[in-house]
Amino acid sequence: MIRRLIYCLLLVSLGQYAQAESAIDETGEKLVNSFLTDIITLQGRFEQSLIDAEGAVVEVSGGTLDIERPGRFRWAYSDPYEQWLVADGLNIWSYDVDLAQVTVKPQAKALSNTPALLLGGAGDALEQFGFEGSWVANETTWVRMRPIDDSSGFNRVELGFLNDELSRMVFFDNLEQTTVVALYDVVVNEPIDAESFEFIVPDDVDLVGIPLVAGETVP
Repeated sequence: MIRRLIYCLLLVSLGQYAQAESAIDETGEKLVNSFLTDIITLQGRFEQSLIDAEGAVVEVSGGTLDIERPGRFRWAYSDPYEQWLVADGLNIWSYDVDLAQVTVKPQAKALSNTPALLLGGAGDALEQFGFEGSWVANETTWVRMRPIDDSSGFNRVELGFLNDELSRMVFFDNLEQTTVVALYDVVVNEPIDAESFEFIVPDDVDLVGIPLVAGETVP
């Protein structure tokens, strides 16, 4: 009788746990969907840490982030060196100020299956990622996602939402390195100057690559 009672209690406990886990997963998916569909613009500061396979922090950087969906964003690194990453909807420009070099690539090809696709809010972003579950830690709801195409260079991404707003991003690449991005002073759905997403190649820098022009297709 006692064994049967314990067995029944265990079944109830496991059922409640499964229901709670399912609810958390559902909440996580809703947070990601809301982030992709309800937020048109996002501005804020970021701090980024690169962690190697042994768990050592090998680089810390920071700067500002501007996003305007669909498909336009600007990462401006100011520390420890100045670098811009600008997506204008057609091309993605990487400008290393110290090296006086600009690299340009077709945006659709460069960002395919990468975490940046989630930030840019492309219409098919969720088609290129699969949900792997959610959990709560330190009042933050975490959502784990994995790219469908395993040749993207990343094996998974984890998004952390605090008070229903994106506050952390963790990217795991195929070299067993981890990139952690923390967001601060985030403002959403406020107008952003269109010039933030325009890039004009300075006269005194080297240009690597050929930019696409409107009407051209990705080679």
